This record gives sequence, C-alpha cells and structure tokens, in this order.
Amino acid sequence: MLVDQATIVVRSGKGGDGHVSFRREKYVPKGGPDGGDGGDGGSVYLVTAEGVDTLLDLAGKHHWIARNGHPGSTKQKHGASAEDLRIRIPTGTLVYDDATGELLADMDTMGAELMVAAGGRGGWGNEHFKRANDQAPRRSTPGELPIEHTLRLELKLIADIGLIGMPNAGKSTLLSRVSMAKPKIADYPFTTLSPNLGIAELSGFRRFIVADIPGLIEGAHRGQGLGMEFLRHIERTRLLVHLVEPDPAAPQSPAKPIEQYHIVRRELAGYSDTLAAKPQIVVLSKADLLPGDAELEVFTQSVERATESPVFVISAATGHGLPALLESCWQRLQVARAEPQPEIRIKPQPDTQPPVEAETA
Repeated sequence: MLVDQATIVVRSGKGGDGHVSFRREKYVPKGGPDGGDGGDGGSVYLVTAEGVDTLLDLAGKHHWIARNGHPGSTKQKHGASAEDLRIRIPTGTLVYDDATGELLADMDTMGAELMVAAGGRGGWGNEHFKRANDQAPRRSTPGELPIEHTLRLELKLIADIGLIGMPNAGKSTLLSRVSMAKPKIADYPFTTLSPNLGIAELSGFRRFIVADIPGLIEGAHRGQGLGMEFLRHIERTRLLVHLVEPDPAAPQSPAKPIEQYHIVRRELAGYSDTLAAKPQIVVLSKADLLPGDAELEVFTQSVERATESPVFVISAATGHGLPALLESCWQRLQVARAEPQPEIRIKPQPDTQPPVEAETA
C-alpha cells in the first residue's frame, strides 16, 4: 500500500546538566572543583534510505523523540552524549513545517540527510567556573532544552515516465508488460487506487522508471475521482505517455477516444500549465479491439489529426507495438534529461464548498 502523506512530531534530546562537586581525597590538600559537563542530547535527522518506498512507518508512529544527554559526574567525568535519531524516509519526500507551511527540503536524492531538530548542548560543571578569585565555585549550567517541531511529509514518486489516461485505458496492463511490476488489473474502472512503479529494461543495459497513475476523469483537478490526490506523482516525470483506447461499443469510431484525450489534457492544464506542457507520447492501446488493418489506419489518422501528435499503436495483451514504443520512450527521455526540469506551479483551486448562508432572525 502506498502511503504518501504523514504528519509527525519530532523532538530532540535535552542536554545533560553540569555537575557540582569538589575533590575530597585523603592526602590531597586543597582539592578543587571537579564537576563534569553534561552530555549533548540526540539530534533528529531525516534520511532518504534505500528500500523505503512509502511513508507507512511514519503514518503509524507520530512521535519521534531522541534520547537525552547524561548529566556530568564527579572527577570531571563528562556525561555520555545521546545517539542521534535517524528517521528513514523514501527518496522524493517533501518536508514541510506544519505550523507555517514552509517547505524545509526536497529530499530527492538517495542518502540525503536533513537535521530537523538539533539536540540540546550539555551544561557545564563547576570545574569550568574556577578562577583565581573564585577557587570554589558552586554553580553549574543546565543542559539546553530540546527542540520540537511538527512536520508534514509528502511523497512525490521519482519516475522518468508517467502513464496517464482515462480509467481502464490499459495503463496497468502496459506497466505489467514492460516491467516486473504486478499492479491490480481488472475489467472495471479504478482498479488502480494508488500509483505503481516499475522498471522497464531495454537492450544495452538501458532502463527507466515508469509510474502508473490512477485514471483521470473530468474534474480531477478539482478533486473529482482519484486524480487530484495523485497528480503530484507525475510532477517529477520528464515524459508523459498518454493512453487512449477504442470505444468497445463502437470500436471503429474515434470520436469517444478523442474526447477522452482532450478531457485528460484539460485536467492536466487545470492542475498546472507546466505539467500540461511536459513532452508526451500518444498511444492507442487495446489495438486488438479494432476489427482490421484498414479500420486501424483510419482510426490512427483521426487520432493523430485531433492530437497533433504521432500515435503509437499497441496491444499490451498481445505485445504488439511495445518494442517500438519503449525505444521511442528512451530516445525522447534522453532529450528531456538534457533539458532543465521546469518548476511545477500548481494552480490554486476554487473552494468547491457551498457558501454558508447567514441565519436570519
């Protein structure tokens, strides 16, 4: 199960208190102050780690607290410092301050570390305060107090290619054929309830990551269906593969697939202009539903004129057209990788809640 949002409370460890004591030993005249310093409290770090794919562990545990430092002791013994607390998160996690909404970091590289709560420093023992005019100080300092923050974490999958389209367009089937991923596949809409990732491998040790996004419906950018919740997962992709399918009721008519194509394009533009401007490849899926080559050619030409883009014809069920599609994806991906990735600017959405009417006396 993909858990892509979590809110956690992190708190660092308190620093250990400094100690007040004096050296008292037989045959040692004029024993002076020997109170040791306290140890430092543990800090809290977020670390992107291999093998962590979701925020499931964080969604089930809300408080992450580092240990306190130990107090100082006699004979100038320094209190032990506490170990830092490292929280493992998936690569691609955005870290926000929940109180202010400020973006603290985009953890988009493996092995990245972010200190989100610094441990308190240990206090000084009275040995630190001895002076020529104060040879028996009876004061020390307490350890620094811990720091606490509430963080909101959002995961955006890091994939090279995003599969988009209406529900039941064949995205999950395509992902299962070009990678080892095993998404749920069924003959009804919205079988994909969360994004799936797979790695497509080509000859010559070439590979790229593909993300299957739940189907988009009209109004998805305003929260209809499942689209709005998962559109952010294709923000990081460099290339979109847009699947359209023939109408099972009228497989020779391109009207409905063309209409569905424009619905998805409008939803992308409604969410973000920069997302809609990403390079895309248009794919006619389920070509095995078309009765013959002549009908297929007419259908393809109609879709190409409507989308103003060349169309790849595939059938994930039979494997037809998959090698050519993957090779084109690889070539287009190399061009996209050489270009700077634009910042995704999400459009503010109007409040869909009806206005509250004032009560009349």
